[in-house]
Amino acid sequence: MREGNFVSALALIAVLAAAMAEAHSPPKDATIYFINLTNDSVVSSPFRVEFGINGFGITPAGTTGKQRHTAGHHHLLVDVERLPDMNEPIPRDSYHIHFDRGETDTLLELPTGRHTLQLLLGDEQHEPQDPPLISEKITITVQ
Repeated sequence: MREGNFVSALALIAVLAAAMAEAHSPPKDATIYFINLTNDSVVSSPFRVEFGINGFGITPAGTTGKQRHTAGHHHLLVDVERLPDMNEPIPRDSYHIHFDRGETDTLLELPTGRHTLQLLLGDEQHEPQDPPLISEKITITVQ
């Protein structure tokens, strides 16, 4: 009987560990995208950038409780050649813009020329979900 309890305890631990590992995992069909811009858009600065999300939620950085497991907040990557380390918090600089309050749009000012934009969703501690929820990278031209 004692051996059965031990096996049951191990099974419970395995189930809980699996649930915790997937706690910040968006569904496979979840997407983030740009609403008002497409690849090769031509804009004048400043210009509005609208962020879309399907299949997962938006919540401010630092959110606690169960909601943090089913939502995140946007980070806009501007002219980033290599994605940040997906096991670390997303950097905070002029190339990695955080939308900590759960914003879904911004007014962006960029110099004239070609630029790349990409969205990356972060959790309550600015770390990407696992697997990362990331948009297609688009190139725009600022006139």
